[in-house]
Amino acid sequence: MEESINKSLSARSQAVVWHPFTQMQLSPAPIGVVKGDGMYLIDEYGNRYMDVISSWWTCLHGHSHPYITEKITEQAASLEHVIFAGFTHEPAVRLAERLINYLPDNQSRIFYSDNGSTAVEVGLKMAFQYWQNIGKKKTKVIAFKDSYHGDTFGAMSVGSRSAFTEPFFPFLFDVEFIESPAKDEELCRKQLIELVSREDVAAMIYEPLVQGAGGMLMYSEKVLDKLLEICKEHNVLCIADEVMTGFCRTGQMFASNYCEVKPDIICLSKGLSGGVMAMGATSCSAEIYDAFLSDHFMSKTFFHGHSFTANPISCAAANASLDLLESHEVQDRIREIHNNHNTYALGLVNNPKVENVRVKGTLLALDVKSDVITGYGNAVRDEINTFFLEKGILLRPLGNTIYLLPPYCISDNQLQQVYQTINEYLLLK
Repeated sequence: MEESINKSLSARSQAVVWHPFTQMQLSPAPIGVVKGDGMYLIDEYGNRYMDVISSWWTCLHGHSHPYITEKITEQAASLEHVIFAGFTHEPAVRLAERLINYLPDNQSRIFYSDNGSTAVEVGLKMAFQYWQNIGKKKTKVIAFKDSYHGDTFGAMSVGSRSAFTEPFFPFLFDVEFIESPAKDEELCRKQLIELVSREDVAAMIYEPLVQGAGGMLMYSEKVLDKLLEICKEHNVLCIADEVMTGFCRTGQMFASNYCEVKPDIICLSKGLSGGVMAMGATSCSAEIYDAFLSDHFMSKTFFHGHSFTANPISCAAANASLDLLESHEVQDRIREIHNNHNTYALGLVNNPKVENVRVKGTLLALDVKSDVITGYGNAVRDEINTFFLEKGILLRPLGNTIYLLPPYCISDNQLQQVYQTINEYLLLK
């Protein structure tokens, strides 16, 4: 034990921890973080890193926000947890009321879970059981190529097949994949029309307006509306995966709010709790909820749950995060981040070293030109990651795609510092 204490946090981690999305034999030692402070992560040696990806797109308001900390402390002293079957509590009820108020007006109920993958699992199970409950056999799901919906088995099944999921191909259920609307709108539409003409399609799941892990691929709300209209005309449920796009990331509270045609089911996580606590939620329309009502307990009941469903501390964090989101100060910052991104993006349009510069809300993305195919596996990822970490910036590119999804507390000066560092990297290419 004494020998362990004398080692660095990084070395101790290497001895006992298996990190996600990491080739443990090749990766450098993990950075031992001991403190978070607004925009910054601080390691065990006092080095500061500007977190411009909000630690996997979660920390809306930066790290260790005093208001959220205060609210979760108050909640922990009052009620830390309670079984959510047969019991309820104020933080969960209040959060559901507030989410319903912000979600598209056809949403009527909130089902809580633990993270983005489980929020998607809940959405898929709702869709499948809905059709069973009303006596119709619909078992197929449509999803986009280049999609990512999580790492549990259902979520992997509806995500684009890739090296991420290859070891599990034999165990994933069959899904009909259509072209990404960000790559070929017309082909996507034609493929959807062909598939929904069948009577066995239960649902289409999609990331509205931005396909995140696929490379921050963007498409318009007009295109999405056309796709959703086709689904509605053919009695196919629409599941919006807003795990990344929710809570003003695209400018509006939810990306689905840009569309005229509304989804039947919406999956939420990441920014839901301001990135402070693990939490997921899935909303649904009244029509779907009503299909699960019955006079008999074992009939039509949605038998799904998690030990930490609607954890009061997580709900308190989510309510505190919403309090901050509703403030004029944060809404002003969201608009200012968007304006800064747009201005910087215009300056990159004619840069010969980049392509496909794009902005949506607080998200800025660009592809560094490469002789190798664009994508997550592009080796330039490690080069970019190392360069920015040495400059004190946590960026974690998606292959050769550099993107910024910063906390809303980032200042104009901090943004300019990040933009300048991107320029410095591009000069070296």
